[in-house]
Amino acid sequence: MNPAIDRTIGVDRLAFDDRAYILSSKDSPGGRGINAACVIHSFGGETLAILPAGGDRGVRFEHYMQKCGFPVATVPVRNDIRLNLTITDRHGLTVKLNEIGPRLDRGEIASIEGTVEAQLANATWLMLCGSLPPGVPSEFYAQLITRAKRKNVKTLLDTDGEALSQGIEAGPTVVTPNQQEAERLLNTVLLTRSQSLAAARRIQSLGADSVVLSLASRGAIGVSSEGIWEAIPPRVDAISPIGAGDALAAALTWAFDNGSDFSDALRWGVAAGTASATLPGMSFASLEQARVIHDEVDLRRLEA
Repeated sequence: MNPAIDRTIGVDRLAFDDRAYILSSKDSPGGRGINAACVIHSFGGETLAILPAGGDRGVRFEHYMQKCGFPVATVPVRNDIRLNLTITDRHGLTVKLNEIGPRLDRGEIASIEGTVEAQLANATWLMLCGSLPPGVPSEFYAQLITRAKRKNVKTLLDTDGEALSQGIEAGPTVVTPNQQEAERLLNTVLLTRSQSLAAARRIQSLGADSVVLSLASRGAIGVSSEGIWEAIPPRVDAISPIGAGDALAAALTWAFDNGSDFSDALRWGVAAGTASATLPGMSFASLEQARVIHDEVDLRRLEA
C-alpha cells in the first residue's frame, strides 16, 4: 500500500556530530510488499505485486519494476510515492529514514480494493505488507483479510500500529510482527525469552491463527495450532539487517505454499532473514543462500 523508491547510501562511518563520506548510492523499488515479492520470485515462486504509484517518482518506480521479473498490477494515484533513505556504514551500523507516503483519496483506495478483489480468484495467499499511507483507514487491511477469507485465500499480515491491531482482529492466517511492533501492539517491553513467548501467545489470542514473532539475531518464536517453536539461527556476521523481516515473511509464505508444515516454514523464514542480513544494503538472499542457513537453524519445540 505504500511503495517507495529506496535510496541506499553507503558511507565510511556513522557517528554523532561528525561528518560521514558517501561511498555509494543506489536507487531501487522498495516497500515491504515489493521486497517480499522479490524474495518469493527469486525462490521460484509465482507472485503478483499490487501497488499504487503516482507522480514523477511513480514513473521511475514503474521503470525500476520492469527489471524485477514478476508481474505488477499498478493502480494510478495523483500524488508522488515516497522516497526512503537507508544509510549504512562499513561496520553494518544502519539508519533508516522513511517518508510517510502520499495521501490517497477515497476513489484511489476503492480502485486498490477492486484490484485486489479481482486477483483473489487466482491467489492462494494474500500478503498485506507495510504501512498505510495518509488517507487510508486503519481498518483497510482487516477488510481485505475478511474478503480473502470469504474466497478461501490465506493471509499474512506484516504491518504496525492500528493497522496491525485491527488486522489481527480480522483473523489472518499468520501475523509476523518484529519485537518493536509487538511491544507497541501490547504496550509492553520484551526483554526476556519468557516475555517474548508470552507476547506471541497473547498476539494469537487477539485473533490471528498463528504468530511468528521475529527477534532479529535471536531468531523467532512461532505459535500455531500445531504447537509452539523457537527457531534460533546460527551466528553470522550481519552487515545490513534492514529488510531481513521482509525476507522472513516472504520465505515463510513461500514455504507454506510449497507444502511445508508450520515448524519448517518457520525455519525457512528465519533462514532467509538471517542470510539476507549478511548481505550489503537492501539485498536479499537467494534460495541457495537461505538453504545453507536453513540446515543450521536450531528448531526447538517448546509446547505441543
